[in-house]
Amino acid sequence: MCGVFGIYGHPEAANLTYLGLHALQHRGQESAGIVTSDGDQLSSDRGMGHVIDVFPPDHLARLKGQHAIGHVRYSTAGGSFLKNAQPIAVDYARSSVAVAHNGNLTNAEAVREKLEERGSIFQTSSDTETIVHLVALSQQKAPEDRIADALSQVQGAYSLVCLTPDSLIAARDPMGIRPLCLGKMPDSGAYVVASEPSSFDLIDAKYVRDIEPGEMVIIDKQGVRTLRPFGDAPRKSCIFEYVYFSRPDSIIDGVSVYQARKNLGRQLAKLHGVEADVVIPVPDSGVPATIGYAEESKIPFELGLVRSHYVGRTFIEPQQSIRHFGVRLKLNPVGAALEGKRVVVVDDSIVRGTTSRKIVKMLRDAGAKEVHMRISSPPTKWPCYYGIDTPTRGELIASSHSVEEINQYITSDTLAYLPMDAMIESVVNAKTGPAQQARSRLPVLQSEKPLTKDSFCVACWTGEYPIEFTPHPRQRQMRLLDV
Repeated sequence: MCGVFGIYGHPEAANLTYLGLHALQHRGQESAGIVTSDGDQLSSDRGMGHVIDVFPPDHLARLKGQHAIGHVRYSTAGGSFLKNAQPIAVDYARSSVAVAHNGNLTNAEAVREKLEERGSIFQTSSDTETIVHLVALSQQKAPEDRIADALSQVQGAYSLVCLTPDSLIAARDPMGIRPLCLGKMPDSGAYVVASEPSSFDLIDAKYVRDIEPGEMVIIDKQGVRTLRPFGDAPRKSCIFEYVYFSRPDSIIDGVSVYQARKNLGRQLAKLHGVEADVVIPVPDSGVPATIGYAEESKIPFELGLVRSHYVGRTFIEPQQSIRHFGVRLKLNPVGAALEGKRVVVVDDSIVRGTTSRKIVKMLRDAGAKEVHMRISSPPTKWPCYYGIDTPTRGELIASSHSVEEINQYITSDTLAYLPMDAMIESVVNAKTGPAQQARSRLPVLQSEKPLTKDSFCVACWTGEYPIEFTPHPRQRQMRLLDV
């Protein structure tokens, strides 16, 4: 649950990276960082909080150079501390390197243990630092070969950008679990790389193509070249990127996220329709699916819940108990849209069930006569080990309760989930056409591995993990130290 951004060859590299990270803020709100290069040395600045707070103008002014990478973080491996903020930048015997990583490495602790036995000293509890140490220890000479050597020793999900004094290197794991795309700024000729192409729009960069699973892209003074240093693997892109995580205005691997979510809502209406007066979303991620549900069912769309966009982390709760305090910080019902109505509520998932239960209670308190919950994905039964922050299996309500039991717990009148095949079909059928691709005004290279119904990781619903994960003996101990 992180976002990465990189740019090569622009005099305002730091400022443009700042803007690119701003557009990726939804992928991580805990910390932000930027590393720049002036061709000789790297400059770094990182901090806790949102991009706008971490980088006031005087901080950006200190980041000199025409090349830069940046990162916004939501911790999944390693705690929420400044020491774990990225990009991680180091000097080593032959040069310098900075790494920004989205994803989780499933063998990070085993690799870390071996490195420590060889004398490596770790400064963070982030799995990304293992990549940095492996790069520094590699016997290869060229930066791209050192990075490829390092990545050949790790397993799991990684979409990453690396900065050396004179090059920008981007890589995506062989299964393509996390997204990564390439763009170009037509006026300056600068190249950009980002987790999502929505960050390109803000800086007037044009989408060129998605970086392929298992591909490494090297950008330097010679131009752009690609390598495929890893063995072939079956494509397993995270489908939850389309259900929830990516911004709806992004196109990921040729699929419109917005259209995919509308398709999810349409399928919900077809398969689990119910007589109702209004259909409302749990904002913001539930909005496109709700639009699709409303269009298919002909039930009016209403904004029955209003979300506050100014909620950060808070530890201040009134001593006198306020019902639903945590949920009300983010959501509040609109009584005029709900009173006396039979309401369909569309959300992307139910994790523990506690939030859904509070939402249903809030809607009833606001006057809703009936509350029918509709979820645009299957029941979440298994944790994710590849970069989505889901709790342990014991905390996932669907792992131990039937749909009807969950319905009774959250106190809705009815509850229904979208079946797996309908979810996958909704995403695959949202592929973009030539008209959408043509707006880039640059040649769009067609994917060598287009998405099909077998292209997705669905482990959080099925428990069938595409990359084996065995917890390391000290993993629990490390996690306790980070609490």
